[in-house]
Amino acid sequence: MPVRTSTPLAARSLAAAVLAGGLLAGAATQAVAAPEASPAAQAGTAQAPKPATVTVTGEGRATAMPDTAVVTVGVEVTKPTAQAALKAQNAAADALLAAAKKEGLAERDVRTESLSLSAVNEHNPTTGTSKITGYQAGQVFSLQVRDIKRTGAVIQAVMDASGDAGRIHSVAFDVADSSRLRSAARRSAHLDAHEKAVQYARLSGCKLGRLVSLNEGESGRPRPLAMPAVAFDKEGVPVAPGEVEDQVTVTAVYELC
Repeated sequence: MPVRTSTPLAARSLAAAVLAGGLLAGAATQAVAAPEASPAAQAGTAQAPKPATVTVTGEGRATAMPDTAVVTVGVEVTKPTAQAALKAQNAAADALLAAAKKEGLAERDVRTESLSLSAVNEHNPTTGTSKITGYQAGQVFSLQVRDIKRTGAVIQAVMDASGDAGRIHSVAFDVADSSRLRSAARRSAHLDAHEKAVQYARLSGCKLGRLVSLNEGESGRPRPLAMPAVAFDKEGVPVAPGEVEDQVTVTAVYELC
């Protein structure tokens, strides 16, 4: 015979009350364990605002009298055959180099820049055809003249030695130690950037703060333009060194207080 069990009404009511009390107690305990953060605590975890900054560009220049010259010269001949052109070019180049050595230039101051041999073509406009009429051979050298006062004399000597085959391509003046010139240009650029930043801070009603970053941009010293051969008088080659200029550009970022 099946057996049924039953819970009296009073017992069921007591169990429900105990269960409800346990849930309420658990909720209360959880609320106490994780209280809501106070406004003061929330303010403490917020990040401080970044200070305002000003970005400026400074430009600096420095000049100096050059103390060295680089003369670019060469020889060029045209002959009916390639062999004849090379032979004549070699003879003219040897004469040029011998003259440079006689003027006191060391081997380290003489460098071959290019050597060429090409066909010379003559175009016939009537038939639209062309034919080779000869060959042109050439060689280009750079001569570093460390005694700048002797630049004209060196040019005179090498051109006299190479004769009609001689060619003058350019003359550039420079300073042997460019580090001092660059340092002076950097100081000028840095000072220019700082003065601009001070002015912007004053205009903004602020004080200039610390330097955040400083970057040097592209810089370089301009070189004299190539001088055509007609600018030189073979009776006495005049040259005017002028000044060498170095330029530096920097970008600086300062804080504003």
